[in-house]
Amino acid sequence: QVQLVESGGGSVQSGGSLRLSCAVSEFSDVGYCMAWFRQAPGKEREGVAGIDRNGDTKTADLVKGRFTVSQDIAKNTLYLSMNSLKPDDTAMYYCAAAHRNPMCGLGIAYYSALETYIYDSWGQGTQVTVSS
Repeated sequence: QVQLVESGGGSVQSGGSLRLSCAVSEFSDVGYCMAWFRQAPGKEREGVAGIDRNGDTKTADLVKGRFTVSQDIAKNTLYLSMNSLKPDDTAMYYCAAAHRNPMCGLGIAYYSALETYIYDSWGQGTQVTVSS
């Protein structure tokens, strides 16, 4: 497993922006992929955006056009840029990684990037609160 540490959460007003970061202990050369998930109180954890080692991405319909996932492999960091935030975006945001997963190695078109079962490492989360 890899170690993941999220940062960048906070409180913003509706329409505001935040950029989350996830420091990763290592990026595997083989079978690696990452994603952001979120979980609001009383709700199930849901996938927000995923990315494979080639940088190809998949974004949930709920946030498409507002959220963008990216990575800087040289800096061992995953990012989530969030714009036009809404109160419904309030949640704990988690970074997740799959390490040496053969499905990930095929590319994002070949695995369910927004499903929790793909990932074997999770961060502790960073809170995002959006007020109206």
